[in-house]
Amino acid sequence: MNLRDLRYVVAVADEGHFGRAANRCHVSQPALSSQIRKLEDELGVTLFERTNRSVRITPVGAQIAAQARRLITLSDEIVATAQAAKDPLSGQLKLAMIPTIGPYLSPLILPALRRQLPNLNVTLIEGFTHDLERRLLEGELDIAILATVPAGATLNERELYIEPFQVALPPGHPLTRLPKIAAADLTTGEMLLLSEGHCLRDQLLDLCHAKTADDTPNTRETSLETILALVAAGDGITMVPALALRSDDANLGIACRDITEGAGRLVRLVYRSTFPRAELVDRLAEIIRNQVPAKKVETVG
Repeated sequence: MNLRDLRYVVAVADEGHFGRAANRCHVSQPALSSQIRKLEDELGVTLFERTNRSVRITPVGAQIAAQARRLITLSDEIVATAQAAKDPLSGQLKLAMIPTIGPYLSPLILPALRRQLPNLNVTLIEGFTHDLERRLLEGELDIAILATVPAGATLNERELYIEPFQVALPPGHPLTRLPKIAAADLTTGEMLLLSEGHCLRDQLLDLCHAKTADDTPNTRETSLETILALVAAGDGITMVPALALRSDDANLGIACRDITEGAGRLVRLVYRSTFPRAELVDRLAEIIRNQVPAKKVETVG
């Protein structure tokens, strides 16, 4: 048994398919299947139930896959510790962001990362908060940029900036007459919101104090950009993080107003407490704070 075989087990457990697992591990499917068969023979247990149509992990297979994840994470951290001793600001970095941050923050920070950390190879990943936290804990990711308090007890955070929310209104909407808008003036039933799983949705609903099913928002399983286009078309209103508002939004006919309560979200850099490249965490936080526009956000830390 070796780490390669354990990586194969984890890949099949994640993908539920030998072909996709083989692609993920950059090997042929027969080679991956053969190694897993050999591991099953060595251990004397069946890890996966196989049919012509599906692959299902067995109960003991699920236990072994969970143990394998911990071993793989520890192995990766050993490599990262050695890398950090040589040069913590070089090598690979798997950096994740949620969908309501990634498209707007990435263009601001990537040029600075290339200039200031030229030996760092950054892979960007996007996903929902709960999934990114899980992948952080399992060692699949190095650092994530999130907008909620990390749930994992072994996750640390660095506060980056406070990003205000603004109300986005279609042309001619009655609220456009106000210089600022109170959350109490917003009708939840008129709100266009992202689908469940987006932390921004929960934050905006909390701000509007939406508690009853009689006043449900209009959910769109789409992107924030599409929701802004719908607002411009008169389909409803929404609240938007400041960095998501571009200079050309006026050309779409969108009117933006501040919220009187000063509502916003605290954006954080989240990483495992065992992550060995502390200097890289510090530099990344510094670069992000320096690159976000001061007129749109308030930096902290």
